[in-house]
Amino acid sequence: MSGPTPSPSTPPTSKILNEGGTIQPVREILWGTAAGAHKYETAEELPADMAKLVVKLMVVQADTEFASIQQHRPWLDRAPTLEDRWIESRIIADEARHGLQACRILRDFGEAGQRYIDELLSKREGEHKLDAFNMKFDLWSDVGAFTCFVDRVGVYQLRAFQECSYGPLARAMPLMLSEEQLHLNFGTSVLRRMVQDGPKYCGSKEEAQAAVEKWYPRALDMFGHSNSETSRRAVEYGLKRWTNEEARARYIQEVTGLTAGIGLALPPPEFDRRVL
Repeated sequence: MSGPTPSPSTPPTSKILNEGGTIQPVREILWGTAAGAHKYETAEELPADMAKLVVKLMVVQADTEFASIQQHRPWLDRAPTLEDRWIESRIIADEARHGLQACRILRDFGEAGQRYIDELLSKREGEHKLDAFNMKFDLWSDVGAFTCFVDRVGVYQLRAFQECSYGPLARAMPLMLSEEQLHLNFGTSVLRRMVQDGPKYCGSKEEAQAAVEKWYPRALDMFGHSNSETSRRAVEYGLKRWTNEEARARYIQEVTGLTAGIGLALPPPEFDRRVL
């Protein structure tokens, strides 16, 4: 079905809220070339090219979740406070659940999906798709900057899937997003405490600033290439709300104010970039 493509920035609230104001599942496609049609509910319903794209997106999603577990795991025993260690355990549990959720979606694609799952579960540190997930957390500031900046990109990716045209994926988003909020708040808190309390907490403002300059470029790279044909097709299919560059621009605007509020500075967006 073709027709005018609505703005993907915010889904129409009339489609989401009932008369009592509670959130209801949206059963129609809200944007893209099939806007207004019923959502796809099974892998068999998907057009072949769209099915390949869903699989590609879920492989990357699961890979980042499982890689993050490997990065955080050493800090279960090294985090500076008992509360920090507890939150680290929560983050690891959340990432495991999110990775398995992506694998459940891949399982709907039969033997091909299962082969991807087997490959994902066998990957070791340093073997992952995105640079940010092949880097170790050498310092506690790495943990703080990663959860503040890289996990925030993950939230943008999840928001892009909200109420998307593939029903099983859309329904996985609310819980994943609510759990990711803990990660973002934690990362911001770690950096703020390093700036305000320095060695009394852990590290220093200078260490926190260095971590920002280390992880911010990798976070921007995670959005992908600016003129990506894949991201354009994802919007057309109703799978993602924004193209890579639209999402990156929203992210930069958000983290600029956030970082200044902590007392740290962001480098220019083109600084140390590998994916443009």
